[in-house]
Amino acid sequence: MSMLADDKTRADLLNRLKRAEGQLRGIQRMIEGGEPCLDIAAQMSAVRKALDSTYVRMTVCFMQQELHSRLDLSEDRGGELDAVLEDVQSLLGKIR
Repeated sequence: MSMLADDKTRADLLNRLKRAEGQLRGIQRMIEGGEPCLDIAAQMSAVRKALDSTYVRMTVCFMQQELHSRLDLSEDRGGELDAVLEDVQSLLGKIR
Protein backbone atom coordinates (compact mmCIF):
# COMPACT_ATOMS: atom_id res chain seq x y z
CA MET A 1 0.00 0.00 0.00
CA SER A 2 1.41 3.36 -0.91
CA MET A 3 1.96 6.25 1.45
CA LEU A 4 1.27 9.90 0.76
CA ALA A 5 4.35 10.97 -1.16
CA ASP A 6 3.29 14.49 -2.07
CA ASP A 7 4.21 16.95 0.69
CA LYS A 8 1.64 19.49 -0.50
CA THR A 9 -1.19 16.95 -0.32
CA ARG A 10 0.02 15.66 3.04
CA ALA A 11 0.02 19.21 4.43
CA ASP A 12 -3.45 19.84 2.98
CA LEU A 13 -4.84 16.68 4.58
CA LEU A 14 -3.27 17.49 7.94
CA ASN A 15 -4.68 21.02 7.85
CA ARG A 16 -8.14 19.67 7.07
CA LEU A 17 -7.91 17.22 9.97
CA LYS A 18 -6.69 19.89 12.37
CA ARG A 19 -9.61 22.10 11.35
CA ALA A 20 -12.04 19.23 11.98
CA GLU A 21 -10.36 18.58 15.33
CA GLY A 22 -10.98 22.21 16.29
CA GLN A 23 -14.61 21.88 15.24
CA LEU A 24 -14.96 18.78 17.42
CA ARG A 25 -13.55 20.62 20.42
CA GLY A 26 -16.06 23.38 19.73
CA ILE A 27 -18.88 20.83 19.71
CA GLN A 28 -17.68 19.48 23.06
CA ARG A 29 -17.80 23.00 24.48
CA MET A 30 -21.29 23.47 23.06
CA ILE A 31 -22.49 20.29 24.78
CA GLU A 32 -20.81 21.26 28.05
CA GLY A 33 -22.40 24.70 27.79
CA GLY A 34 -25.87 23.34 27.20
CA GLU A 35 -26.30 24.70 23.67
CA PRO A 36 -29.45 23.73 21.72
CA CYS A 37 -29.40 20.29 20.10
CA LEU A 38 -30.12 21.70 16.63
CA ASP A 39 -27.07 23.97 16.82
CA ILE A 40 -24.91 21.05 17.96
CA ALA A 41 -26.30 18.84 15.19
CA ALA A 42 -25.47 21.49 12.59
CA GLN A 43 -21.87 21.58 13.78
CA MET A 44 -21.67 17.79 13.83
CA SER A 45 -22.91 17.74 10.26
CA ALA A 46 -20.21 20.24 9.27
CA VAL A 47 -17.50 18.07 10.86
CA ARG A 48 -18.79 14.96 9.11
CA LYS A 49 -18.74 16.78 5.77
CA ALA A 50 -15.20 18.01 6.43
CA LEU A 51 -14.02 14.49 7.26
CA ASP A 52 -15.80 13.04 4.22
CA SER A 53 -14.15 15.65 2.01
CA THR A 54 -10.75 14.85 3.51
CA TYR A 55 -11.31 11.14 2.92
CA VAL A 56 -12.22 11.75 -0.73
CA ARG A 57 -9.12 13.91 -1.21
CA MET A 58 -6.89 11.22 0.32
CA THR A 59 -8.50 8.50 -1.81
CA VAL A 60 -8.00 10.46 -5.03
CA CYS A 61 -4.39 11.17 -4.05
CA PHE A 62 -3.86 7.45 -3.49
CA MET A 63 -5.41 6.63 -6.87
CA GLN A 64 -3.26 9.25 -8.55
CA GLN A 65 -0.03 7.97 -7.01
CA GLU A 66 -0.81 4.33 -7.71
CA LEU A 67 -1.86 4.89 -11.30
CA HIS A 68 1.16 7.07 -12.04
CA SER A 69 3.52 4.49 -10.56
CA ARG A 70 1.90 1.45 -12.18
CA LEU A 71 1.27 2.91 -15.61
CA ASP A 72 4.09 4.23 -17.70
CA LEU A 73 2.50 7.56 -18.59
CA SER A 74 3.90 10.30 -20.75
CA GLU A 75 3.57 13.88 -19.50
CA ASP A 76 0.47 14.37 -21.69
CA ARG A 77 -1.20 11.18 -20.50
CA GLY A 78 -0.30 11.92 -16.88
CA GLY A 79 -1.94 15.33 -17.20
CA GLU A 80 -5.04 13.73 -18.68
CA LEU A 81 -5.17 11.26 -15.81
CA ASP A 82 -4.85 14.07 -13.27
CA ALA A 83 -7.72 15.93 -14.94
CA VAL A 84 -9.94 12.83 -14.83
CA LEU A 85 -9.10 12.27 -11.15
CA GLU A 86 -9.96 15.88 -10.35
CA ASP A 87 -13.35 15.24 -11.95
CA VAL A 88 -13.71 12.04 -9.89
CA GLN A 89 -12.92 14.01 -6.74
CA SER A 90 -15.52 16.60 -7.64
CA LEU A 91 -18.14 13.94 -8.33
CA LEU A 92 -17.43 12.04 -5.12
CA GLY A 93 -17.66 15.29 -3.18
CA LYS A 94 -21.24 15.71 -4.36
CA ILE A 95 -22.43 12.34 -2.99
CA ARG A 96 -23.70 13.82 0.29
